[in-house]
Amino acid sequence: MTTALLKTLGILTKPVREAHSSDGQSTQTTLLSALQRNLSELHENLLAGGELEEARQLLEEVRREITWVCSDSVDLTWTFVQECLLLLLSLARHLTHLLEVFHQNPVVPTPGTPEAAPPLSPDVLSVVQQKTLATVLQFVVTLGLCPYLAPGVGVALGLRSAFGAEVEAAVRRDVAPAGDRRLLITTNVLLEVSKLSSLATPIFTRHLGDIMAALCQLAYRPHRPDGDGIKNHKGLTVEERKSCKESLHSLLGKVYQPIVIKELLVLQGGPKQASSVSKGVCAGGKALTQAPPWLRRLCGQLLSERLMQPHGVQAVVRAILESTGGGDSDWRKCDAVAKILAACPQQSLSAESYFSRVCPQVLELLHFKDKLTAQQFQRVATRAALTMVQDRPEFAHRFLLGPLFSTLHRCTEETENDPSKDAVEEWELTCCIEDIYKICVVGNSPSKLLLKDLQDVSPTLFSLFCFTKHNVSHLRTPCQEILLWCLSHSERSEALSLLKRLCGLMGEVGGVKHGFQFSPGSEGGAKLSVGEQVSDEDDALYEKVSGEQWKVQCLVELLGEMKDNDLPGEFFLLLLENLTAMAGEQEKEQEVDTSSMTLLELEHHLLERASGHGQTLALLQTLAIVCEGLPHTILLRKPTQVVGFVVSMLQRACVGLECGADSPVESQTLSMGIGLVATLLSGAAELSPDDYLSMAELLPPLDQISQKHPEPVIQELASDLRATIATRGAYRPNTIPTAARQHRPAETASRNPNTHPTKTLSSIPHTTSNKTLAGQQTSTHSLSSENRPSPLVSQVPTSPASHPKHATDTAPGVSSHSAEPKPGHAGGSVPSSQAFSECLLEAYNPDVPTRAVALRSLTRFCRDGDKAALQSKDKLLTVFLENLEHEESFVYLSAIQGLAVLAEFYPEQILQRLLAEYHTGPSEGSPKRQCSLETRLKVGEVLMRASRAMGDLAPHYGRRLVGVFLNGTRDEDSSVRASSLSNLGELCQLLNFSLGPLAQELSICLTALIKTDREAEVRRAAVHVIALVLKGLSDKTTQVLGDVLLELYRALKWVVRSDPDDVAVLHAQLALEELEDVMKRFIFPQQKLEKKIVVLP
Repeated sequence: MTTALLKTLGILTKPVREAHSSDGQSTQTTLLSALQRNLSELHENLLAGGELEEARQLLEEVRREITWVCSDSVDLTWTFVQECLLLLLSLARHLTHLLEVFHQNPVVPTPGTPEAAPPLSPDVLSVVQQKTLATVLQFVVTLGLCPYLAPGVGVALGLRSAFGAEVEAAVRRDVAPAGDRRLLITTNVLLEVSKLSSLATPIFTRHLGDIMAALCQLAYRPHRPDGDGIKNHKGLTVEERKSCKESLHSLLGKVYQPIVIKELLVLQGGPKQASSVSKGVCAGGKALTQAPPWLRRLCGQLLSERLMQPHGVQAVVRAILESTGGGDSDWRKCDAVAKILAACPQQSLSAESYFSRVCPQVLELLHFKDKLTAQQFQRVATRAALTMVQDRPEFAHRFLLGPLFSTLHRCTEETENDPSKDAVEEWELTCCIEDIYKICVVGNSPSKLLLKDLQDVSPTLFSLFCFTKHNVSHLRTPCQEILLWCLSHSERSEALSLLKRLCGLMGEVGGVKHGFQFSPGSEGGAKLSVGEQVSDEDDALYEKVSGEQWKVQCLVELLGEMKDNDLPGEFFLLLLENLTAMAGEQEKEQEVDTSSMTLLELEHHLLERASGHGQTLALLQTLAIVCEGLPHTILLRKPTQVVGFVVSMLQRACVGLECGADSPVESQTLSMGIGLVATLLSGAAELSPDDYLSMAELLPPLDQISQKHPEPVIQELASDLRATIATRGAYRPNTIPTAARQHRPAETASRNPNTHPTKTLSSIPHTTSNKTLAGQQTSTHSLSSENRPSPLVSQVPTSPASHPKHATDTAPGVSSHSAEPKPGHAGGSVPSSQAFSECLLEAYNPDVPTRAVALRSLTRFCRDGDKAALQSKDKLLTVFLENLEHEESFVYLSAIQGLAVLAEFYPEQILQRLLAEYHTGPSEGSPKRQCSLETRLKVGEVLMRASRAMGDLAPHYGRRLVGVFLNGTRDEDSSVRASSLSNLGELCQLLNFSLGPLAQELSICLTALIKTDREAEVRRAAVHVIALVLKGLSDKTTQVLGDVLLELYRALKWVVRSDPDDVAVLHAQLALEELEDVMKRFIFPQQKLEKKIVVLP
């Protein structure tokens, strides 16, 4: 019967096959005649019986049951629609009956056969049948639904096609039944037929918008007065309108929501006034009719309901963006959707309820995995979130930023519950960091609320960043980018306060709750878990101090990424200002009288004092790491920052003057500050008017120094500098260039003897920043005496106008190494022989810094080829060897450096003496055995440095050196044996083919030590020698070590299998890997595509 029913539908919708008549018939007349002919043919076929008999009986049964059939209608189109609706109802009833029978008596397929398939449902239609059904539905909607929609409700037929206007004109609305009644009948029949899933698909995929428009009109169109000439709702009862409302809401609830939202947007109609031809114009060239107000309000309300329901935001975004194929309009649509989401609709009960439902859904848009969908959804979510933060900050803070940062807040909030429940899983932290990165960094639209909330969780975020620096983690980069974004977009005062908070200058950094710590996750992230309790107080203190230092180092690395920002420099100047303030407070603390205090007051005073000392240490630590980790190009990248640096130095000196302190540190600070100002004003850099304007900050401290400093020379120089700045360089006395010359060589020589003073404004403070800090942190024992100037300083001549006492008496805090002369320098006139003699004398000075500086000066004389030094190389050798036995590392390291330079320039004489010193061991009963042992090790260090510096001359002297080092491997002390092996490895790397005659001896020695020596460090050194030799020879290994290569290989394999020391095994594995690479290159040489051309004679 299904086939028969569909055949009747095909007869009813059969197209006109003959051509149009030539007597001028219109399209409307042709359509009506075709409808009449198809109706007549259908009636004839039904009355004829045959295969359509069952279909006729079912059709008559359905006709008797319904009450809305109008048999006497004079409107041919409605008669045609009625027949179509009856046949659709008959088809739906028949398919429903077949499904009931099918489910009651299921057909079980025969098992075991490969071609056995599940039975096909009886309501499945073929492709031809589906096409026939789609044609019938199109006729029903076109003739029975669309013509009765009010103007502006839905898309009119005339806007769909040119033929639609002719069809709409063929419908007669002035005859019974009324238009609203016809609309109600057609809509109800379509909804009833759509209860069957096989028939619902073609109905809703093609005609959902028309059905929704009909239901909206039937249920919500307001009443009109009777005298306006337009058919009203007089024919519809209250129950019918209520039923239409229920049907509309049921339909909206069960259809795919993005499609529903699309259709509702279409029902809202075009804009009130089209701004261009492209807006509100359909394919046929006619403007879209504006929707009536009641329909616009209804669609807005329905859209708001769709938006506020679960997953409503996602449905709205999909409805608008699913048809987007990318291009220029893609981001415009995303921004438009974001603005819609950020605006509270008028139909919402309250703004609070709207944002409480929408904001969590906006955050869910950030979690999609599909690349294209995730990119569009992320753009919408980011723009919507930032728009909410700007337009509705009160709700965004509660419902958007609160959930966004909730995971980081959980890391710091203390609870009374089970500690294990307070742990934060890896996926939570990862999701939180990624969401913050997308909204803040990718969105890149800073606002006060967003920055404030981000600053609140910055300690936790920074602690997580510091943890990721310990190992490999995919969270490191997003954490770093978020922190950099926050620091670069915050107000300068807030950013500086945040930096002080992160480095511990405002108390503990915090970040995580007590007893918890970050730990590695299984997927490369991090999680918050309960930390291990440390029972030992010393271990706990060590972990705390090392953790604080690590955080400061991470913060400095973070500032190092801000190369184009002034924040690092301003933070550096802020630290210097705090240092000056703390210096003044410490002086005041010394004047506090505690004799009249009560016990509580004394306890409170002592606690405050201890806290102040802790803050001072934290400040000094931060300042030291900042100076060490950041170059001057970042710290002082602008002239104003250079001036600020000098101001801080002079202010610190002024604090010392007010308190009456006369320490070497204060004197050195004042000397450097004045020297820097003199260097700036003497022409080291070209100063602009703006630079002079910024230097006006120097006038108050210079004025204070010119009045309060006890030395007249400093007073006069400060006054001259102040006058030069005030006149913007018009007045420049001779004292300024002289002071600049005296300051510049001293600072440069203390830094690098071979470096000339710089000429750029931004690089001048680099010579003093680290030195100033060092002077503030070190004790005064590293400085020379104030009352006895160094001979090197006292012999620097100055012009009569420059006050000779300035270099000595007025700067007692400047140590001798800060004013040592550079040989041959144009700035000084001291003869080189006299300076060399003075350095020889100072090399025996009991003062450690003076002796070390003298040794380095002697080394520099040798390196520069000074004539006096060349003539006294034996004296220099004796001086350096005697200073090797000094207990201070600063002294004996300087001596080692000097001996290495001597050995580089005079290898014949110096190496012979050094080899004798290294070869001669102490006697058994010698009381100086320990000292002699240390000296031999130091001589070995000299020989190793000399071997590195020989270069191509290493094979010439190598045989003697190898012999001494091999002899040292037989020493009874394990330290000497290890040192000899280390030097032997360094030397063998440079010998190349000269190592061939010594290969057997070297192999026997190393193999014996590997298998027989009891000390693990000696065995490690022997294995390391093999690795160094293989690395140095590389492709020449098989040629030089061909006879002993097998023995060395067996020795390495023995270490891997039998040696109990893990480090020795590791060295052996590395050596075997190096040997494997060598042999691979030997057996499988690299193929070179080259052609050899031979020229015959």
